[in-house]
Amino acid sequence: MKILPLIFVTLIAMNGNPIMAQDYDIVIKGGHVIDAKNNIDKVMDVAVTDGKIAKVAKKINAKDALQVVDAEGLYVTPGLIDIHAHVFYGTQPDQYLNNSFTAVPPDGFTFRVGVTTVVDCGSSGWRTFPTFKENIIDRSGTRVLSFLNIVGKGMRGGAYEQDTSDMSSKLSADVARRYKDLIVGFKVAHYAAEDWIPVDRAVEAGRLAGDIPVIIDFGGSNDHPPLSIEKLFFDHLRPGDIYTHAFTELDPREPIVDTGTRKLKPFVVKAQERGIVFDVGYGGASFDYGQAIPALKSGFYPNSISTDLHTGSMNSAMKDMLHVMSTFLTMGMDLNAVIKASTWAPAQEINREELGNLSVGAPADIAVLDLRKGNFGFWDRKGKKLEGTQKFECELTVRDGRIVYDLNGIAVPVIVKR
Repeated sequence: MKILPLIFVTLIAMNGNPIMAQDYDIVIKGGHVIDAKNNIDKVMDVAVTDGKIAKVAKKINAKDALQVVDAEGLYVTPGLIDIHAHVFYGTQPDQYLNNSFTAVPPDGFTFRVGVTTVVDCGSSGWRTFPTFKENIIDRSGTRVLSFLNIVGKGMRGGAYEQDTSDMSSKLSADVARRYKDLIVGFKVAHYAAEDWIPVDRAVEAGRLAGDIPVIIDFGGSNDHPPLSIEKLFFDHLRPGDIYTHAFTELDPREPIVDTGTRKLKPFVVKAQERGIVFDVGYGGASFDYGQAIPALKSGFYPNSISTDLHTGSMNSAMKDMLHVMSTFLTMGMDLNAVIKASTWAPAQEINREELGNLSVGAPADIAVLDLRKGNFGFWDRKGKKLEGTQKFECELTVRDGRIVYDLNGIAVPVIVKR
């Protein structure tokens, strides 16, 4: 990788001291830009000024930048958006993902894999969101947004998540309106009874809060047959609502691929055409090749790729966002579709269309990715392994116009943060 020269234009101030004039804070040179919103798929330069995308063009003069990044041979994409993670890290025991040890602090697990925006997926509820905001959101360099759990106490696990008396559409919507810049929708998870109470209350909360989406982690119990996902898609959810863990084969949930014939159920395609959003939400136990491979072979792709990040999933088959993206490449999803499902598509799903793209004036959130060649293994929760020949690695991440991660020091000059 060649090193580009860094040239400064020197001006003399009235007091006689030299000042350095640059048109841009950062210029990323020679990378293959993929930007789904703007239909860009070619080698381009990207310039950043004052935390915004300033220019995307075939040639941008490197002398006009404070820092220059040589991205030749690398992919330059919008900052990745992970819409299913659990980052309400805390020190409370026995609270599962709500202010607990099982969640993770975002900045340690985002920038190093090109993620600049993470959406906490229901860890907090209307009772606990202020603590989440104060302890995590306000203290993170990562942009942290939230799906608010319809359970007021959040994702505490066990009986707490079965308590319908704590599932208030009105109180949830009130909190979402109060923090509308941070809360992008509502979450339903882990409910075991044979009824639709949490789903319907979450959808009502979404309506009351201004028609924002819900994201559904469909639970169930071995005490009764699983509730019908066909009814979920057509009788309870709205277009724009999200079905996460789309490729799970975990009792007692109904899968999207018939386990006998290994064929995608036809109503699933119709649901996606209706506007139901299908999200990966890989997780520790929510992704199976027996579901994903037949679905992809039939032409059914997820709308968005996400991790379900927590201490269990990251130390199991899931690993991180780039590993999940690489898994879908290995299964045959094309590169541009994988990038779109990790950038522009999730930005649209959470109604944050200023994100996930490299439009001039957009927040300068950028991932510079290497697609390494070699021999790699990707295994699912059942131990089934696929072998692949390419895998994403993050070289550099820009968040709001600042380089926040640089694996190999490809920015010139390297600016060490202290």
